Amino acid sequence: MLTTVMTKTFRDRWKGEAIGVLTLVLLFLMGMSVYRDIDLAVYTDLPEVFRSLVNIPADADVGALAYGAIYTSYGALTLASLALSMGSASIAGEERDGTMGLLLGNPKSRTHILVSKAVNVVLLTGLGTLVLWAGGILVPQILNVDITGIFVGALVLHMFFIAVFHGFLALAISAWTGKARLATGATVAVMVLSFFAVGWLPLIEGLENGVKAFPWYYFSGSQPHVNGVSWGHLGVLLGGIVVFAVVALAGVNRRDLRDRTTGTGLVDRLRTHPLTKKAIDRLAGSARVSRIWTKTASEHQGLLIIVSYVMFLIMGVLLGPMYTFIDDTIASIGDAFPEGMMELFGGGDLTTPEGWYQIETFGLMAPIAFMLVTVTIGSRAMASEEANRTMGLLLANPIKRSTVVLEKTFAMVIYALIVGFALFAGVALGSILGGLGMSPGRIAAATTLGMLLGLVFGALSLAISAATGRSRIAIFGTIGVALVFFVADGFLPLSDSLAGLAKWTPVYYYLGSDPLNNGMDWGHGAVLLGLFAILVAAATWLFDHRDLRQSA
Repeated sequence: MLTTVMTKTFRDRWKGEAIGVLTLVLLFLMGMSVYRDIDLAVYTDLPEVFRSLVNIPADADVGALAYGAIYTSYGALTLASLALSMGSASIAGEERDGTMGLLLGNPKSRTHILVSKAVNVVLLTGLGTLVLWAGGILVPQILNVDITGIFVGALVLHMFFIAVFHGFLALAISAWTGKARLATGATVAVMVLSFFAVGWLPLIEGLENGVKAFPWYYFSGSQPHVNGVSWGHLGVLLGGIVVFAVVALAGVNRRDLRDRTTGTGLVDRLRTHPLTKKAIDRLAGSARVSRIWTKTASEHQGLLIIVSYVMFLIMGVLLGPMYTFIDDTIASIGDAFPEGMMELFGGGDLTTPEGWYQIETFGLMAPIAFMLVTVTIGSRAMASEEANRTMGLLLANPIKRSTVVLEKTFAMVIYALIVGFALFAGVALGSILGGLGMSPGRIAAATTLGMLLGLVFGALSLAISAATGRSRIAIFGTIGVALVFFVADGFLPLSDSLAGLAKWTPVYYYLGSDPLNNGMDWGHGAVLLGLFAILVAAATWLFDHRDLRQSA
C-alpha cells in the first residue's frame, strides 16, 4: 500500500517538478551568459537592501552573481513552491478529487498514507535539488566561467532544506484543515513574508536580530554559496520539518476526512438571491451556458476575492498616500540604482508617482495577480472535468467541445476583468488620496495591457490543459514559460548584443511602451490580443481532436 500510494503520487507530480527545475537551469544558463557581457557594477552598486534580498556580495564576480541572483532567489522560491504545492495537495487534494475513500478502503492506516505522501515530498524535492546541483556545476564549465570559491553543494543543500520545510508546513495545514487552497495560500504568505523580512530587517536599526524569527534566514542568512554549509541553520530547518511532520500526523488521525468538496458557490447563491437573480440569469443566457461558465466561475471564487482585495487595497489605494510620506527616501533609492537596472524591476522612475506605481504594482505584482486567476482557470478548465469524471456527463448533453472551451475561456475573461477593475479602481483612488495627479486613462491603459498579458498566459495554460488533460502539467508548464519570458525581458536589455531579442517576449508588449506615462499603445495591445486569440483557437482544436480520459 505504501509503495502504491508513493508510486501514484510520484507519477502525478514528477512532470511538474521536472518542468520547474529544468526551467531554473535554463534561467541559470541565460543569466550567467548575460553576466559575462555586462559591467558587474550594475549589480554590485545596488543599494544594500536589494543586494541583501538576492544574496549578492558587494564584491561579487560573475559566478557569485549568477548563483546569488538566480539560485538563491528564483531557484529557492521556485523549489519551495513546488514542494509546498505537493504538501498542500497530499491530503486535501485526495479529499477534493474524491479519491480519499479509495485509499482508505485498503487495509492500511491513515499514518501509512501520510508517510507515503511525506516521503514523496522529500524524494521529488531531493531529485530536483540534484538536477539543480548538476546544472550549477555543468553550466559554468560550458560557458568557461570560473567558480572558484563557490560552494554549489552547500547552496543546493540549503535550498533542499528550505523547500522541504515549506512543503511540510503546507502538509501540516492540509492535514488539519482538508483545504488545499488554504494550505497553499498560508504557506506562500509565510514564504513571501519571510523572504522580504530577511532582506529588509537588517537595514533597520534595532531590528537586525529580528531576521532570526523567519525561516528564510536559515536558508540564506549564512550565504552558503560563498561561506559553505551552516549546520546550525540546517538544524533549525530540520527541527521545523520534524515538528510539522508530527503536527500533520496528529491532524490526519483526528479529523473526519471528506471524500468530495461540498458547499454552494458564490455564483449559485447570487442566482438564487431575489436582488441579483434576474441580472445573473440575463448575463448567463441559456441554461447550457450557465451550467458551464457559472460553474467554472464559482469554483475559484475565494481566489478571486483575495486577489482583487490585495490589488485594490494594498497594491492600489495604500501606495498613493505612502508615496507622499516617503518621497524623499524613494528619490534617494532611485538615484542609487545604476543606469538600466530599473528594467529588472519593471522599469520606471522612482522620483515620479507613475514610476513608483510601475515598480511597486505594475512591474511584477499586477502580472502575478492576473496570472493567478487566469492560469488557475485555464489549467483546470478541462483537466478538472476529466479528473473528476464529469466530462462524460457534460458532453452527454447536446454541447460541442468547442462550446466547452469557449465558455471556460469566458469565465477566465470575466475573472481577469474583475481583477483589472479592482486594480484600476485601487490605483486611481490611491492617486486621488495621495494627491498624485495620475491620469485615469493611462492607469486604464496599463491595467488593460496587464490584463491582456495575463489572458495570454491563461490561454497558454488552457491550450496545455486541452492537449494533455493534466492540470499540473498546464500549471507548471505555463509558470515555466512565464518565468523565462519575465527574466528574459529583464536581463536581455542589459546586453547590447541581446537587447533586440526582448521584443520576442509577450512581456515586452506589456510595459515596453510605458503606458503609465504614454497611454495606450494599441499596437502592443493588438499583439497581446492576437496571441490570446491564437492560443484559444489552438486550445479549441487540441481539445476537439483528443481522446478524453475518464479516470484521474
